Amino acid sequence: MTWSEMQPLLEQACWDTLYMVGWSALIAVVGGLPLGVLLVLTDRGGVLQNVVVNKVVGQIVNIGRSMPFIILMVALISFTRWIVGTSIGPEAAIVPLAIGAIPFFARLVETSVREVDGGLVEAVQSMGGSTWTVVRKVLLPEALPSLISSATTTIVALIGYSAMAGTVGAGGLGDLAIRYGYQRFETELMWITVAILAVVISIIQFAGDFAARALSHRGRSSATSRLRPVRGTKRAEEPGPVAKVAEASEAP
Repeated sequence: MTWSEMQPLLEQACWDTLYMVGWSALIAVVGGLPLGVLLVLTDRGGVLQNVVVNKVVGQIVNIGRSMPFIILMVALISFTRWIVGTSIGPEAAIVPLAIGAIPFFARLVETSVREVDGGLVEAVQSMGGSTWTVVRKVLLPEALPSLISSATTTIVALIGYSAMAGTVGAGGLGDLAIRYGYQRFETELMWITVAILAVVISIIQFAGDFAARALSHRGRSSATSRLRPVRGTKRAEEPGPVAKVAEASEAP
């Protein structure tokens, strides 16, 4: 197979993969973020301590994480057909990809949010801050670098899932590698597909790590500037999370 024959196949496969991963990652973040925060809030000693809700939600998340993706795809064929009208193609693959990624991302969010200093939460509560204020002003901003890393890990995992989805007609780079590289013995095309996947994953991982480090460094710099201003200068202290909450509560 010549390059002129490979090029349109590779372009379509790349688009299908980005389409599947992009939409499923967005749905996973929208669904997994509140689930992960809820697991922290309802845990023992949490702001909304509720052991029953925590156990039920935690068990649902555990079941979703424990199911192999290829089995999940087969189990959701009827549901996928009901949602999008078909069980094959990139649109159909988004359904199981998103459902499989939501519990995965939720656990990562839970781990990230648990790392936030509990003293900040207590300080906000002592000033009369609501649960929504705690989440919006403290938990999410303080955990943001870790949340970025969690989202990066989820996207990388989704790329691997999308390659598996290609085995059941979802399209994308995985489907291209199976149909042409394996079934038609186009070894060169298969290795090009593998190389593209490796490059895409490397770019996403680098971008995610860079964003997480930048946000983390900015947070440390802000804290340092508040604690140890440069001698001989008059630098206005940047308010921390608790001060920002106090200002917000005093604002009309």
